[in-house]
Amino acid sequence: MKFVHIADMHFDSPFATLSDKGNLGEQRRLEQRKIFKKIIEYIKENKIEYLFIAGDLYEHKYIRKSTIEYINNLFKEIENTKIFITPGNHDPILKKSYYNNFDWNKNVYIFNSNIQKIETEDADIYGYGFDDFYCTNSGIENIEIENPEKINILIIHGTLNGANLEEMQYNSMNEKILENKGFNYVALGHIHKTNFEPNKKIIYPGSTISLGFDELGEHGMVVGEITKNENKLEFIKLDETEYVEKEINCTEINSIEELIEKINEIKIEENKLYKIILIGKRNFEINIYDLYKYELNKKIIKIKNKTKPNYNIEEIAKENSLRGLFAKEILEEIKKENYNEEIIVNALEIGMEILE
Repeated sequence: MKFVHIADMHFDSPFATLSDKGNLGEQRRLEQRKIFKKIIEYIKENKIEYLFIAGDLYEHKYIRKSTIEYINNLFKEIENTKIFITPGNHDPILKKSYYNNFDWNKNVYIFNSNIQKIETEDADIYGYGFDDFYCTNSGIENIEIENPEKINILIIHGTLNGANLEEMQYNSMNEKILENKGFNYVALGHIHKTNFEPNKKIIYPGSTISLGFDELGEHGMVVGEITKNENKLEFIKLDETEYVEKEINCTEINSIEELIEKINEIKIEENKLYKIILIGKRNFEINIYDLYKYELNKKIIKIKNKTKPNYNIEEIAKENSLRGLFAKEILEEIKKENYNEEIIVNALEIGMEILE
């Protein structure tokens, strides 16, 4: 059986990072549609039998009916492909959701909040869908494969090995327990960075399109062919726009004008959006909002200040003040043979911040 596995499309996402950048947010929403169209074309050209959508297909709070109609019209173009959707925490199967209140094409199956098994001629497909924005117990650990002789697939949205309270709110699942269930393939959604490896059976494809600077790297879909004996899997990149971080060391920069000049020296590439991270020691006060007043390339979306003050400790030690006394103590520590530079630097920064 041949399949495509996607997740976390987040149709009609507000793209909050781009909200004040002209029409860039709307451009990304249009790119969502283009990428989804590309997926459907791939399915048609390669005669793919199954499409697995492991949650967060759309944003419940922002989705437009016209977008749902666009998605469903594309589903109609692949009527010979069986489409399985497991609602996630951003598109739960609520009473007033489009999953319940829209006439989806006949080849679309939407899982509800009871673990279900759908039998096809090729496989048994198991799935579970969120019915709220949180899920702390899907009962997935109790699932048992009914027919081990068939190909068995699980499609589910959630967190593998949730390690903290936040992760536990989104259907935390134990990876070892899942492995021992004996599924031929587990199609996951929720984590936006892919964990793809060709020999894996439990896979996050990652978000189909990058939603921000916390989602660096490639974004796309997993395609595969499964027999009872082996899986042949491939990751295909779809999102041509890449979020990129660039660092600028400010230690040798002495004015905001010099800093703007350095920012403008960055080589801007066509299909990239940039976050500038300012590092090193700063020799003047840097106000991020002042930087945005200058004419910067529109592809520079965000600037983050991670610089630290460039204190002249010897000069401060001459002051007749608490700062001066503190600086003298720091200098005494530095004179010691076995002083820890990292601890001293941190103490200096924290102390000066308190005393200023």
